Amino acid sequence: MNSRKEHFFDGLVSIIERLRGPGGCPWDREQRAADLRAYIVEEAYELTDAISKGDPSAIREESGDLLLQIVFLASIEKEAGELPCGVEDVVGTLCEKLIRRHPHVFGDALAADSEQVLRSWEKIKREEKGGREKEASVLSGVPRGLPPLLKAHRMQGKAAHVGFDWPKGDVAPLFAKLEEEVAELRAAAAKGDADAAEDELGDVLFMAVNLARYLKINPDAALSRACEKFASRFRHMEMEAAESGSKLEDLSPAELDGLWNEAKKSSSKQH
Repeated sequence: MNSRKEHFFDGLVSIIERLRGPGGCPWDREQRAADLRAYIVEEAYELTDAISKGDPSAIREESGDLLLQIVFLASIEKEAGELPCGVEDVVGTLCEKLIRRHPHVFGDALAADSEQVLRSWEKIKREEKGGREKEASVLSGVPRGLPPLLKAHRMQGKAAHVGFDWPKGDVAPLFAKLEEEVAELRAAAAKGDADAAEDELGDVLFMAVNLARYLKINPDAALSRACEKFASRFRHMEMEAAESGSKLEDLSPAELDGLWNEAKKSSSKQH
């Protein structure tokens, strides 16, 4: 396989089938569907990290790693008799769904804007669920295993698609609600009620995600950015302390604050 063309999708499928087949790789042959769960999650996070860094080379590589897991899983399901044609069933189902959920492109329906598209998508999705009561909810498509921050964002977005949202054009009510939730958290903390404080903190975080969604900010990206900023400034503190022959744990709160302020000034100059 020297030609790049041989490494397109069919080539990938053939490679996986050879790895899983007789005389293939012992490790690949031992894998089962459940074994891939951790790898799928890991590869998805590595891809999102590459996107956050804006690294085209890493995005290309990590996209391939995630695609590998999908083709690998399809191969396993085909062997188990769950998918008659393997990855062809996966791709075929996806194509049918994309066409079905875009009637404004592949049919006669009209969609004036992206908001109308999303509303139509959710409506069609609910219709696809048919009479399965447990899956009839707008929120049924939000996986239980999503990280809480992303789950909150997805739930709020789905609710907004059916009209349950804050009025557009005025962000003031959202800030007021966030301040209300913070006040309730402060009151619970003052009472020393740990359970109530946890509940109120959850409300604060949930409302903060709602505000981010309203401002069209990805809360996960925003928090990741804050984490990177903190890590950069903290490392700066460690380096400054080391240069003076000290360790952070040996410094006073006032000295730590001083190093932190220096780190903030240094990072602001870099931007």
